[in-house]
Amino acid sequence: MIKIGIECENLEDPKSRWGVGQVTLNLLKEYAANPEWYKKYKLYLYFKKRIPDDQVFKNPIFVKRVLGFSSFNIFYHILMPLRAMADRLDWMFFPAYQLPPLYLGRSVVMLTHDVYYEYKYGDLPFRYKLSYRLFTNWAAKFATKVLAISETSKKELVRLYSIKPEKIFVSYLGVGTNQNVKIKMQNDSSKFKNSDYILYIGQAFPRRHLKETILAFKQVADEFRTLKLIAVGRDKYKPSQIRELIKDTNKELGGERVIHYNYIEERDDLEELYAGAKALIYVSDREAFGLPPMEALSFGVPPVIMDNELGHELFNDHVFYSKSGSVDDITKAVRDVLNNDQRAMSIRNSGPEFTRKYSWKSFANKFFNNVKN
Repeated sequence: MIKIGIECENLEDPKSRWGVGQVTLNLLKEYAANPEWYKKYKLYLYFKKRIPDDQVFKNPIFVKRVLGFSSFNIFYHILMPLRAMADRLDWMFFPAYQLPPLYLGRSVVMLTHDVYYEYKYGDLPFRYKLSYRLFTNWAAKFATKVLAISETSKKELVRLYSIKPEKIFVSYLGVGTNQNVKIKMQNDSSKFKNSDYILYIGQAFPRRHLKETILAFKQVADEFRTLKLIAVGRDKYKPSQIRELIKDTNKELGGERVIHYNYIEERDDLEELYAGAKALIYVSDREAFGLPPMEALSFGVPPVIMDNELGHELFNDHVFYSKSGSVDDITKAVRDVLNNDQRAMSIRNSGPEFTRKYSWKSFANKFFNNVKN
């Protein structure tokens, strides 16, 4: 049996489960749902302070380690690698982009080119920039294998980190449509069924252009008098500016036309929010994959995304494209998705079927096929 360790600190706070947390959680759910893997692989889960309350963690198939130290750096770079090596693992999976130098066994590190740009050009605090600079480059050089989540991202990783292409395997992220949500929408029992809104979901980094999306919405608000913009995600601008921008925009528009939530507590509520939207606006300069547009499309909601290589790799013609992240280009794309009923309906009809090839089962299969002895 192959023993695989997985770093799970990213799951301890349910409100912070963007990106890395979603990847880790869905990998574990797929393993738990497929007993044929139990005889081949034994998973060891490493937590910093606590095991989350999710039902999947109550399953006795996992070996769970709580290392009980509040400092992330001590947990990640000292305690976890020492405990993992004491467990005599065959492989260790680090989904959070960094490889601890202390870990000497075979490793898989998920790496994205976004992290390179964040430590190189972003506005993260210095200590985070330094950590990413040191330990993503260490991962690029010393990890046994690197997991990329798109071919576009793999190409960028090779260019930016000088990784040999054969060291990187690509496994696309997945989407899983909640059938209960679909039934609610069909029966008009969803709280969002008869609402009129477009949607933004994702942590609000400047590269994702939530500011420009709000300003673009203001440009079309008079044309679509009942339309609202609902944005979900923490303000990551430095300094924070989304709250004030929304306040000023609503004052100018004469009502609560833009609504912002830092986080939606219940997954069902988030999926209902997806399913009831007229469109999802997710115009990002740079992503390794970008789950929100794919999740929206799984409910038949047309996404508006950046016109770039990744968008064409993943979506082809199942989205509306914005030429750039400027207010004018996003405004044009929003008008297009709201006025082009024929194309929007075509995407609504074809989207759920199109996204079925992006499954978490497929992601997990690719992962386990790359951690064999």
